[in-house]
Amino acid sequence: MSRARARVNSRRRRRLRWWNRGTGIRLRLWMAFNLVMLCGLSYGVYLLVQSNATPAFAGFGQQENKPGITERLKPGSVDKPIPDRADFLVPKGKHFGVSTFEAPWSTSEIDKVATAAGTRPTMVEYFVKWTEDFKPAAVDASYRQGMLPVLSWEPWAGPKAGLDQPAYSLASIAAGEHDAYISRFAKAVGDHKWPVALRFAHEMNGNWYPWSEQRSGNKPGDYVKAWQHIHELFETAGAENVIWVWSPNILRPVPKVSLQALYPGKEYVDWVGLVGYAAEEKNAAQVFDPTLEALREFAAHPVLITETGARPGPLKAPWTADFFTWLDKVPDVIGFIWFERSENEGGGADWRFTTDSATTQSFRTGLSGIDLVSTAGQSN
Repeated sequence: MSRARARVNSRRRRRLRWWNRGTGIRLRLWMAFNLVMLCGLSYGVYLLVQSNATPAFAGFGQQENKPGITERLKPGSVDKPIPDRADFLVPKGKHFGVSTFEAPWSTSEIDKVATAAGTRPTMVEYFVKWTEDFKPAAVDASYRQGMLPVLSWEPWAGPKAGLDQPAYSLASIAAGEHDAYISRFAKAVGDHKWPVALRFAHEMNGNWYPWSEQRSGNKPGDYVKAWQHIHELFETAGAENVIWVWSPNILRPVPKVSLQALYPGKEYVDWVGLVGYAAEEKNAAQVFDPTLEALREFAAHPVLITETGARPGPLKAPWTADFFTWLDKVPDVIGFIWFERSENEGGGADWRFTTDSATTQSFRTGLSGIDLVSTAGQSN
């Protein structure tokens, strides 16, 4: 009797296993079908959203009021007009810019800076090596946060490749050996249409980058030739949305290097971008004025301080306070970019104004007294 019952139970188990297995197959097929349908729907939504994903520039220092997905899916939505390069060339007021470790991607970094400073930045600086192509999304991210992108375009493979990188020598650039890359980059910039401040091969008067005329087999005159060649390639590509920023270092560490010999010419430059940090100076004039006096003899352009900050120590807070007093009195300086990075973030030192409460307060108070650029299209 027990054997018969066991055989019945065995048959039942076999039938249940087969039936369960059939249910599993049908269930898997149904789940796969639904997954395909969901992926297709999601991709359709993605395409619709992306079709209306161009940045809406709300004005300098103003974050985009980004519409929700319902609004973005509505047909017939009209994109806001793209600002013109000419609107930015001679701004009313001064720019407050920053360079943070994850700029321009991290909105949380910019939010923290804005909270500490008491107002939002109007510029953001980031760095692109010649092993990287132009990223339109980086420009979009900048404008969505109300900031003009300042793209520092560095002709090298990065610091790990050393201070001498002959593959990116200035002579090779001028001779056309990198034309394919430069033209591709230029076309992408032009096709994107949004204005970009392009800072090519900054601090060229120093000896700490491969594009110095003292490195990589470079010779006197090579820098100007390389700059002019690149400028012409951008013109050929139709990249008329570029603000050209020629950005030497202050004279302090390299007093014998002629800035005029490195100047590409007034038709090739829109802004002079000056790099200067406070080491042991007690005021901003000691850092910047000697170089500005030399520059004004041959380069009559608006000046943007493209990198600045103060070394940690007892002079940091008072120097920061004095910087804004100085800035307010120099009419041809249209703004500054604070290098808001620690030593671990590539700063060389901790230049951040948020390192201590005294410096933060000096920065916040000083900035509040500056007439800042606030809206698009406000040129003189």
